[in-house]
Amino acid sequence: MDSRIREHAETLVDWSARIESGDTVVVSVGEGAHDLAVAVAEKLGERGAEYHPVYASPEMSRAYLRAHDGDFSDGSDIEVALYDKADSVLSLRGTRNTSASADVSEETRQAYGKSRQESREVRMDTDWVSTVHPTRALAQQAGMSYEGYCDFVYDAILRDWEALAEEMSQLKQILDDGSEVRIHKAGDETDLTLSIAGRTAVNSAASVAYDSHNLPSGEVFTAPTATEGEVRFDVPMTIRGTQLRNAWLAFEDGEVVDYSADQGESVLGGIIETDNGARRLGELGVGMNRGIDRVTDQILFDEKMGGTVHLALGRAYDANLPEGESGNDSAVHTDLITDMRTEGTELRVDGELIQRDGVFRWEEDFE
Repeated sequence: MDSRIREHAETLVDWSARIESGDTVVVSVGEGAHDLAVAVAEKLGERGAEYHPVYASPEMSRAYLRAHDGDFSDGSDIEVALYDKADSVLSLRGTRNTSASADVSEETRQAYGKSRQESREVRMDTDWVSTVHPTRALAQQAGMSYEGYCDFVYDAILRDWEALAEEMSQLKQILDDGSEVRIHKAGDETDLTLSIAGRTAVNSAASVAYDSHNLPSGEVFTAPTATEGEVRFDVPMTIRGTQLRNAWLAFEDGEVVDYSADQGESVLGGIIETDNGARRLGELGVGMNRGIDRVTDQILFDEKMGGTVHLALGRAYDANLPEGESGNDSAVHTDLITDMRTEGTELRVDGELIQRDGVFRWEEDFE
């Protein structure tokens, strides 16, 4: 076994999930993540944790959804009970086919997603962490050799997370103190304002100790409210097995009022039509992981890339909200990315310039 797989497992169990003796841990294992699952199981055994593995297969999901009549019962008592008893849920992604579910209808996806909302909410109340194990399918999707992709993945995951957390705390403080964010790009239609008044930003340093649930991570995110303007998402990505390219959204009074895409427009429309909350933003995230330096068509990596901003349609995270306040609610949370590294881009908070052309004002290359 590649020694970096064991390092990955150790980082996941110790730094990210903070597993302790006696914790009950559900491990969701993707089709191609067997080696990582073995290393994680070993680490959980060393910690004296209880573990319950489940298998997550897009091909199985496709077979089930295509065969079903689409009349799904609300909730799953078994899933709810499983996650309700769990202290942590570790999701080890590693698909063999990134387009396995491309031919599942949007109507079926929406119905199934709504039926699983309760179990999803219970799972997200745990100390859950999601990560990716490199597979050949993911390498192919990223346009990389398998060996090169492995190097890329571990460069992004095996980092000095404490040092990055300290750097990101600067942006968290700015967002916590701010009331309005403006994203402007001179090269396209992007000119968007978002209210963040009263919200709490999360310093997403790849650990539940920071209210962060992804490994790798390296972003600061918050939950916007009122959104006005237009935004172009120029980073291509695969959503629900379909390529989405050059997506565009227009907002009025906080809601999407128009949209388009050069490719994958029907998928974008399907997401927006899921429910009322899917027309609003649940997240504004700013990528700060400089170890991620290229687009790979995997949202877990691409949204953390230094010099990018992502906006999520749908559900807002409770960590961003004042106690007792409910944020945007939806059966979906779909991230879309815009590249801020092009000339003439600006990120401002309350009129103050925070980033120009993808470089933060505290970085050496800022001009």
